[in-house]
Amino acid sequence: MTQTVPNGPALDREARGDSATGLPPVPQHVHGAADLASRPTVQERLDRRRRWQGLALVAAPVLVVVLFVGVPVVNAALFSLGFTGGLNQALADIGGDTVRGFSFAVYGTLLGNATFLRDLVATLGVTALSTGLTVALAVAVAVILRLRGGFLGKSLSVLAVVPLFVPVVIASWSILTFTDAQGFLRSLGAQFGLDVPVWGYTLVAVVFGSVWTSLPFAVLMIAGALQGTPDALVEAAKDAGASTWRVVWEVLLPMAKTPLVIATTFTVIGVLGSFTVPYFTGPNAPTMLGVDISKYFQAYNRPQQSTAMAFIVFAFAAAASVFYLRSTVRSNARELEKQKQEQP
Repeated sequence: MTQTVPNGPALDREARGDSATGLPPVPQHVHGAADLASRPTVQERLDRRRRWQGLALVAAPVLVVVLFVGVPVVNAALFSLGFTGGLNQALADIGGDTVRGFSFAVYGTLLGNATFLRDLVATLGVTALSTGLTVALAVAVAVILRLRGGFLGKSLSVLAVVPLFVPVVIASWSILTFTDAQGFLRSLGAQFGLDVPVWGYTLVAVVFGSVWTSLPFAVLMIAGALQGTPDALVEAAKDAGASTWRVVWEVLLPMAKTPLVIATTFTVIGVLGSFTVPYFTGPNAPTMLGVDISKYFQAYNRPQQSTAMAFIVFAFAAAASVFYLRSTVRSNARELEKQKQEQP
């Protein structure tokens, strides 16, 4: 029996791991660690599915906001700048004094109008005064509830949130019946020989109504923040000889800084764009811009000018919201830093 012995070159190829016949070796699939690592795990697949489910749930409300808020806002902004085609064609044809062609002519005309400037100053003045009174009253109620409590604190807190459950229309009419020439205050003053001023259909009545409608939210925000202040801080300040005023000014209010900013910002925005209270209780001139916007759109048939007024109000509201956003970002940054420090 004979045995074939491969020649020298064949032996060399076999030593290198190649085929002795000179043909390329058959590749073999090797399941390495890289292949196993590239496969998604069960947890990764679940996380990916949850992300897609979350996006699907968020897509519907986002789409509604974009279609029914975002698109009209952009379209209105273009209309105020002179774009009168497309969806704005009907308003441009029906409305009077329409400016066509991209420009800031509408805004220039408004800012050069003495009547509009008077109403703008009145709006900003009422907003500033109403916001100051609202925040001051809310802080007073919250401090009394935090430091004293008892029947007085609970009664004030309940009375402060009562306007939350009273419709604005009814509240406006009630304020008017209290402050006009034949109202309760004048009648009560007449019983004692006092000549009480007539505040109905004046900006004073608008301030009363704005404070009434804005106070509940401010009280809830500030009182909640002060109630969350640790008792140890208050007691430590008192043990160190701090007066009640110093405890409020240097302990309680700094701890409620973010809620104070939030309450102030939302009060400013609410009063700036208010319509019902100034419409029912305010004078014919000067008027708040919320009433002006309605008059220019309906009574004067000048939709382009009313749209420009709305964006001017929006600009002031956006400027006020900067403080809210800044305070919120700083508060969130402090919370994240605190969590990082607590981690081992």
